[in-house]
Amino acid sequence: MPVAQSELVFSQRAKYFASNLVLRALIGGLKLIPYRWRVPSMGWILRMLAPLVGFHKRVRRNLEYTRPDLSNAEVNRLCHEVADNVGRTLAELYAGKPFWARANAADISGPGLEALKRAQAEGRPVILVTGHFGNYDAARSKLVQMGFNMGSLYRRMANPYFNEHYVKAISATGKPMFEQGKRGMVEMVRHLKAGGNIAIVADMHAMGGTYLPFFGRPALTSTVPAELALKYKAAFIPIYGIRRENGMDFDVVVAEEIAHSDPVTMTQAVCDDLEQRIRAHMGQWFWLHRRWKPMHDTPHPDYPKR
Repeated sequence: MPVAQSELVFSQRAKYFASNLVLRALIGGLKLIPYRWRVPSMGWILRMLAPLVGFHKRVRRNLEYTRPDLSNAEVNRLCHEVADNVGRTLAELYAGKPFWARANAADISGPGLEALKRAQAEGRPVILVTGHFGNYDAARSKLVQMGFNMGSLYRRMANPYFNEHYVKAISATGKPMFEQGKRGMVEMVRHLKAGGNIAIVADMHAMGGTYLPFFGRPALTSTVPAELALKYKAAFIPIYGIRRENGMDFDVVVAEEIAHSDPVTMTQAVCDDLEQRIRAHMGQWFWLHRRWKPMHDTPHPDYPKR
């Protein structure tokens, strides 16, 4: 769990302070480069750093656990694609206006778009769920620029020095922002009650959640977004900012609204929809997350002979 700077021992503070200095210098230096070169440059840098900082090892482990059918060549390719997307996304989150312009120019489509517009017209709250896929902030920026009242739930970063400027950067795209925790939850509920919209990135390992199948393996998943949708009669809609082949532009896809039933069924529908999107664009998901904990030493149900 992330803690306040004052709660860290000296060695932790020193480590976080040093790593933040390096990252800030990198981001600051890249801002001197035109946007059209900055984004791919950050992708290249992350591709070079990824094997040195353990990213490839984690991506490989996750893929071996969930997609044992992939060849070594395919896994190698995905390791590079994942790192590239992470780097591009990081550059975009700190870019401001050039990124917002790309997001605003994105095509927006999907069966859930009419449901979203209808909810806005009726003053009904909406919970938009997404994943660390493509650039999730492209979808948020697009909706903000379309006039939607968008709030977002975010998780505090473990590095308190990094968290400070990270929150400032993502807040520039749109407010209000709600930090995960008791206070943030109270503020978010108030926003929902007023008919606002909330964007939640819902694909992290969630302590206290429910184990649900994701890529054929049990993954601890929060059902809180679905519970909130039921309690406050909010539309529950998956949304994605999918990166185009040119690496710079996006398509915003609003998936079909998930019918209200029960929290587990609704959350499983979110997982299934996200998995379908990832399978179509494997390199755009953050495979370096520790999504499956613990990992069981059992054959994958879909690939028992591997």
